[in-house]
Amino acid sequence: MTGMVADNIHLPNRRLLSAMKLTISRESLLTPLQSIAGVVERKQTMPVLSNVLLVAEDNTLTMTGTNMEVELVGRITPVHVDQPGKITVPARKLADICRALGDEAPIELAQEGDRLHLRCGASHFTLSTLPAEHFPNVEDDAESFRLDVPQKELSRMLDATAFAMAQQDVRYYLNGLLLEVDQGHIRTVATDGHRLAMAHFDLPTGSDLRQVIVPRKGVLELARLLDDVETPVTLVVGDNHLRATVGSYTFTSKLIEGKFPDYNRVIPRGGDKIVLADRATLKNTLQRAGILSHENIRGVRLNLAPNELQVFANNPDQEQAEDALPVEYQGESLQIGFNVGYLVDVMNALDEDQVKITLSNPNSSALIEAQNDNRCLYVVMPMRL
Repeated sequence: MTGMVADNIHLPNRRLLSAMKLTISRESLLTPLQSIAGVVERKQTMPVLSNVLLVAEDNTLTMTGTNMEVELVGRITPVHVDQPGKITVPARKLADICRALGDEAPIELAQEGDRLHLRCGASHFTLSTLPAEHFPNVEDDAESFRLDVPQKELSRMLDATAFAMAQQDVRYYLNGLLLEVDQGHIRTVATDGHRLAMAHFDLPTGSDLRQVIVPRKGVLELARLLDDVETPVTLVVGDNHLRATVGSYTFTSKLIEGKFPDYNRVIPRGGDKIVLADRATLKNTLQRAGILSHENIRGVRLNLAPNELQVFANNPDQEQAEDALPVEYQGESLQIGFNVGYLVDVMNALDEDQVKITLSNPNSSALIEAQNDNRCLYVVMPMRL
């Protein structure tokens, strides 16, 4: 951010920058603007945090949005820049205007005093602005390590685990996702204390064990940037930040300080009751029974018997649901309760046809995996019903 001394020395440049003017196509502006506006929170303690920073120079428009925890920078080129400059404008209002415009005419952005004028064909909008100097920037910190991961693999790992993150838990380190790198592996792990999700990908190169916790907002925004392509995304991890470069975007997130739970202690070992089921059938059965479960605790009871799994639910209104599906299982009968929402979340996260559930007793957690894919595993704690 430009300091006050520098501003006083370069007054001519400052006047030059105060008159930004450029022309850009709606399509070029709208897509990155929508992504960056998604980072901006609707309610802010600082008015400038509701704005997007626009910097026009060298035939490039750079846009930045932040909520002080996550920052997203998008670069658009080539752009016809008549006058270089920088200013901040309300992010969502600008995005809504661009979304409502037609594709036919180019968009002209011109700053006049403390207003930004947007013209497109017969349409003319005047937006309030705040000085670019008021916009916060993310501090750079020393790089700890970096690695390249195929976008499709990082996207898969985030999608497979992010749903298990806690929301507004007093144990702040649970309100995020563990990113772990060690010899030949990268892992993502999330838990809210009642369930755990873990995914991994084999890396061609190894390193010493490194662990960072990425906050919930950062995980969700990074996941939106990734595509189902082999093109690598570069992750640069510092002491306090994670930075990812994805195409023309630079994403930065603060890290959560704290010690993530030892997930290996949570994973049940030695379960002797192994159930194989069709994932889609099991999901549909759980969803049907869950309709009549208690709306707060969402509990369902599973009765496991040879070649059959029965699902029961009831609620305080004396309503009941009973359903069943065929499974591959040969062993002792078992009754165990679970939060049906947690089980359905796992079924949604898995993409294999067959699911494997390993159980031991009514008081032990269930270990759930795809039958033929060990890249993801899930742990769900039982409930007393």
